[in-house]
Amino acid sequence: MSKEVKRGYVSTDAKEFSDENLELIKRAQSDIFILIERGYPIKSVSTFVGNHYLLSERQRLAILRSTSPSEDIKKRKSKLLKSDFEGKRVYIDGLNLIITLEVALSESTVLKCMDGTIRDLAGLRGTYKLIDKTDIAIHLIGEKLEEMKIGEVNFYLDSPVSNTGKLKQRILELLAKYSYEVKVELVNNADVILETKSCVITSDSIILNKCESWINLAYDIVYDKLPKLKYIDLSRR
Repeated sequence: MSKEVKRGYVSTDAKEFSDENLELIKRAQSDIFILIERGYPIKSVSTFVGNHYLLSERQRLAILRSTSPSEDIKKRKSKLLKSDFEGKRVYIDGLNLIITLEVALSESTVLKCMDGTIRDLAGLRGTYKLIDKTDIAIHLIGEKLEEMKIGEVNFYLDSPVSNTGKLKQRILELLAKYSYEVKVELVNNADVILETKSCVITSDSIILNKCESWINLAYDIVYDKLPKLKYIDLSRR
């Protein structure tokens, strides 16, 4: 893991998300938001609006990742936990959280979204490799959970994804020094499990809509631990 790897880095992002292009993206996002508020499906709307504004695939993906109907935003914010974490058990969408932090640490493109989460543009596609940012990401998670005085941490990793066994061992090794209990489970589909839980840590929109409650840990870590990180702000409606 000594070789430097920039998770999620795409060389054209500097141009595609320049100040000038970002204004165009925000106008397109505003149009898409108006239409999804009226019940139109976001994927077909983003295709129509994206074609109108001649957006690239990365620009369209950024809008898809960051934009949500106001009803979903309201629902997610009503379930967001912001305090009183002492002694609680949390359930972590492991790959979702770690990859987002790896992308942020790589200074690749991350988005601040309408629902207040931080999301990335890195596609998993069934493969994952530990990189030089992985240990740093795990340490950031560990430190933040300790500050929150969490009692027990349960990571869920999707077993069909390559190298999740190695990631499990790394999480257990690096978090062993903290006061809370750490469990890491390899499961066939983490989303299905997390959708039924409370105190869930993820930025996955489907899980956020279904879970009982959640903690916006990726955003909190970025805000507290990586204050100089430059993210693309697509959070305004």
